[in-house]
Amino acid sequence: MADFCRILKKFLEIHGNYLVRIHHDSTVNAMISVRIDGIYRALGRVTGGRHTRRPCFDFGTWTYRDLNISRLDLSNGSGSQLRDVTVNGRGVTKYSATSNVEFFLRNIATNCQKSNIAMALNKLSIDKVELADKRVLIRVDFNVPLKEGKITNNQRIVAALDTVKYAVDKKAKSIVLMSHLGRPDGKKDEKYTLKPVAEELKALLGKEILFLNDCVGPDVEAACANPAPGTIILLENLRFHVEEEGKGLGPDGSKIKADKDKVTEFRASLRKLGDVYINDAFGTAHRAHSSMMGDGFDVRASGFLLKKELEYFAKALDNPERPFLAILGGAKIADKIQLINNLLDKVNEMIIGGGMAYTFLKVSKNMKIGNSLFDEEGAKIVNELLDKAKKNNVQIHLPVDFVTADKFAENAAVGAADVENGIPDGWMGLDVGPKSRELFAEPIKRAKVVVWNGPAGVFEFENFSKGTKSLMDNVVEATTRGTITIIGGGDTATCAAKWKTEDKVSHVSTGGGASLELLEGKVLPGVAALSSS
Repeated sequence: MADFCRILKKFLEIHGNYLVRIHHDSTVNAMISVRIDGIYRALGRVTGGRHTRRPCFDFGTWTYRDLNISRLDLSNGSGSQLRDVTVNGRGVTKYSATSNVEFFLRNIATNCQKSNIAMALNKLSIDKVELADKRVLIRVDFNVPLKEGKITNNQRIVAALDTVKYAVDKKAKSIVLMSHLGRPDGKKDEKYTLKPVAEELKALLGKEILFLNDCVGPDVEAACANPAPGTIILLENLRFHVEEEGKGLGPDGSKIKADKDKVTEFRASLRKLGDVYINDAFGTAHRAHSSMMGDGFDVRASGFLLKKELEYFAKALDNPERPFLAILGGAKIADKIQLINNLLDKVNEMIIGGGMAYTFLKVSKNMKIGNSLFDEEGAKIVNELLDKAKKNNVQIHLPVDFVTADKFAENAAVGAADVENGIPDGWMGLDVGPKSRELFAEPIKRAKVVVWNGPAGVFEFENFSKGTKSLMDNVVEATTRGTITIIGGGDTATCAAKWKTEDKVSHVSTGGGASLELLEGKVLPGVAALSSS
């Protein structure tokens, strides 16, 4: 929070002529809400939707959660005032401004985002840490799919091997691996045991793996205290303990919260298992879970996988080459308000496809969308987002034609529609059409950096996969020309796996939720907890 005060002080030094009064009568601490007279929502509702009730600050670094600022009317001069900044309910910091209120707020938000990016870049990594004769505790993401106790996709295990092998090569005394698997909700469930992972690790590394039946407690601490040099240990599922996530289900199925003292005890036990803490679990970096924080460790560094993720996202978020293009899909605008809003401050062009395109088109062009997905909540802020795009000179590309279906099913009847004539009642758009595919190819050809999050249609159904496949083909081609192409996790990563293009783009993120939150401009707790380089 002190950083926020420094930013504010610097702003006042440079732009103090815009402010006629500033009064501060509280200690700046944790949560900030900004209210402006007669104005509602956000500079594009910087973080609306499901995030508005979350704490504003995560582990000492801010993310905006509840900015209610948008259409700033400065025509009345001093009548348009920035009035109250409430700080954690402990007093009020008051500002009055005669002009440039919007610039004032944008300056603060921009500096906060730049600080977040700098924070992500300025983290210690495993290759800068002395590992010889040290017990190395590594948080990995071994949350692999299982069927009848057998691993069906080992990609996440393979992704962690570089970090594990590096620790072996650097003569670490022991390597203790910890992970979650599935959602056992804080209780032991053999369905989610990591035993199959131990066998897979043994096969991949060609080394013996010592599997422990728990992840904390006296027996685990004793096994990890002084192992034979070079020992590789895999702990049992972290989420067998409610203290890992801080919540779970009780014996009767009711929701429970972990006892604060027990969480402290759980983290203290993890601390005893190593001398150095390494986090290589990018997929869980947006969760402030016990194993993600490295509590008590003097040295907390990223593994190679986490380091690579941060480096690639920095290429998009910190001084990207231009033109910079974002490709966004998905169903609901309300779920991606913060993503769209944040990227509108960064990109030159934006392609909007998927289900949310129909909401944009209905609101902005009064297009008939039949039974297509319509996001009523998201519809309320479509014009605000389009106004912001216009103001920032961001070119928005929406589909102009569609592949339609008479029902949401793989065997649905297939039709065609366009913006001019609309989609008839009883039909729904499930993909973009051939003209849209050609239209979307052009900004991809121009781009120097592409970030893609969300498919263009229902790619799981063959008849409605051509739009997404066309985007993928164009992104792959752009990569061969030297464009930096980054595919977010989740469904878009699934597309890359389906069409075997994971090694044909610059980077496919291993974390759906984590990559989304990075692109939204948020701080990832698992990253914030790492030591600075």
